[in-house]
Amino acid sequence: MIETKEVIAFFDRLAPGWDAEMIRNDEIINTILDNAGVAAGKDVLDVACGTGVLIPDYLKRGVGSVTGIDISPRMAEIAREKFPQPEITILCGDVETTDFQKHFDCIVLYNAFPHFPEPERLIAKLAAWLKPGGTLTVAHGMSREKIDAHHHGSASHVSNGLMSAEDLAEIFKKHLSVSAVVSDERMYQVVGKRR
Repeated sequence: MIETKEVIAFFDRLAPGWDAEMIRNDEIINTILDNAGVAAGKDVLDVACGTGVLIPDYLKRGVGSVTGIDISPRMAEIAREKFPQPEITILCGDVETTDFQKHFDCIVLYNAFPHFPEPERLIAKLAAWLKPGGTLTVAHGMSREKIDAHHHGSASHVSNGLMSAEDLAEIFKKHLSVSAVVSDERMYQVVGKRR
């Protein structure tokens, strides 16, 4: 079982070098955000936002606001320092117990899903924070196999294996209408829309 305090300690330790170690594929990120419906005027919740790696992508799309949340105080602190704009709010906390002051058009969980101990509970909580017609996406910028291999080493104590996109889609279906399921050698993504 993943221990929250171990996840916090692990990501606090990695935070100072996070941006330098980041591997980006802009084409894949744009595909993920297109599938997720991230567009001008939308209110976005970025779950496990880390140092804010996707915030510049949201801003390029002209979103209305970004609320980022991360359980690691150091990650959240770095994101706050990088993005002081008034339309961006960075929170430090557990997304499953945070009482947000509003609902969201788009909720994005990027490159972080295996670090949550109870996927069913997480998806139920996130779906409840969507506006009607809003979208929830769980995505990774690489294949399921590469994610599992990446987490096999030093991150194994703070990661579950990444379930198949089809299994995740079944969980989504309990709360949302599934609009995209992608799992190939380039990326992994499940998107659901609130009815």
